[in-house]
Amino acid sequence: MRKLKLQVQMSVDGYIADTNGKTDWMLWNWGEVWTWDDVLKKYFNDLTASVDCVLLSRKMAEEGFIAHWAKVAEKLDSPQSAFARKITSAEKVVFTKTLHSSDQAVSEWKNTVLAKGDLAEEVNLLKNRKGKDLIVYGGASFVSALLKQNLIDELELFINPVAIGNGMKIFNETTKLKLLNAQLFACGITVLKYERSE
Repeated sequence: MRKLKLQVQMSVDGYIADTNGKTDWMLWNWGEVWTWDDVLKKYFNDLTASVDCVLLSRKMAEEGFIAHWAKVAEKLDSPQSAFARKITSAEKVVFTKTLHSSDQAVSEWKNTVLAKGDLAEEVNLLKNRKGKDLIVYGGASFVSALLKQNLIDELELFINPVAIGNGMKIFNETTKLKLLNAQLFACGITVLKYERSE
């Protein structure tokens, strides 16, 4: 069975965005200048290489995740192009109750299908298919729903060296985790890798 992995950036006090959804406090906020050190970039690209399917919330898809990385994939001189090409070529599954396959935005998203059924059933169907692992990047309410139903197998938490005091979080109830690895990178990010602990 394939694993569902979460990769998310957060503050040291556990938020993935401020109360307005802004993430400009992150060391790298998906901008053109990739401010992570080379070792962390390799870690990130290796993580991406371990998957071939990306799970997204409707909101994240509509906010431009798919379109953004498709544009970056065309810039072969961009240091992010390898990641962008992987995201663009991977199967993307957008979880929604309101979008339709005929909607214009959906028809422009490359390699994207809609999941409109029960969350756990849809995710478990994907896990039982052949292929590499699955990954989810956010947003907060979607990841929270996946965590609540015990659907995420591994968590890759990229901790930024900043506390923001208040904001959006993914943990809304007691969640027991087992630490698999902790690694500090030169740019200041600490990656904590966990699995669920029953």
